[in-house]
Amino acid sequence: MPVRQITIIGTGLLGGSLGLALKKSGYTGRIIGCDRAPVLERARKKGAIDEGRTNASDAVRGSQIVILATPVGAIIDLIKELGPALPAKTLLTDVGSTKAEVLVSAHGVFGKNLPRRFLAGHPMAGKEQTGVEFADPDLFRDAAWFLTPVAGQNVYDGLSGEFLGWVEKLGARVLSMNAQEHDQLCAWISHLPQMVSTALAATLVDEYGEDAPLLEAGGRALREMTRISASPYSMWRDIALTNKKSIREALLKLEQRLAHIRENLDTRELAMEFERAHHLRKASPANSPRRHGTTEKTKT
Repeated sequence: MPVRQITIIGTGLLGGSLGLALKKSGYTGRIIGCDRAPVLERARKKGAIDEGRTNASDAVRGSQIVILATPVGAIIDLIKELGPALPAKTLLTDVGSTKAEVLVSAHGVFGKNLPRRFLAGHPMAGKEQTGVEFADPDLFRDAAWFLTPVAGQNVYDGLSGEFLGWVEKLGARVLSMNAQEHDQLCAWISHLPQMVSTALAATLVDEYGEDAPLLEAGGRALREMTRISASPYSMWRDIALTNKKSIREALLKLEQRLAHIRENLDTRELAMEFERAHHLRKASPANSPRRHGTTEKTKT
């Protein structure tokens, strides 16, 4: 059955981009946004949504698919708030950057019905800017869209399958793994790079002051290394809280590697570190996720 209406709760960068991308990909149903009134007005003017509502319970009424596109902490709360009242035929899904605690919340609400009521997802897409002003219909093109299905869940069945059909029309690559593997992997490939960029930028401010024109002097390497340091704490706070163990472990291993480099700036060990690092670029991007237990377009 065609999806006639979709609700996107959170119409910022990701939610707004998703609305624009769905329309660009040929979706002709209605898209209802839920956010603060000024944000909804900007989302409507940009064309990301057809209608906006400030109350989440009102916003989900009549929708076959409800997408939670807020920070992770709010996703967990919204599952508890909306889940019990959603019709049995409505699919609830999310785009949160961590998955284990999200699934704990969903299981508490849906219980044994979780496999057909909730789809845990995470598109690996974003920008350092926030807000619907920066929404982009091509944001998800060539991006990985992680799923973390639970036991017995066929993600390509029913409404879930219809939604993933649209995800693929957006140009995203659907990848599947369990929630714990997802959070550990993302600690390395997403959360650690953010913390490194934040630490580098903060250290440079301490060293040279807030007004030093370092980016102009440092060139492309410094700009690339510090670009995501502009990302909002409001989003990363929830990621750090819900994936603390994996992020701590990744930071510790990086600290140990940096200490090894610091102690070997004048030895052959430094050259060996460069040689080892070069293997990352030599690796095939298509094979990289599979080494972490990921499968592409797997029906589970």
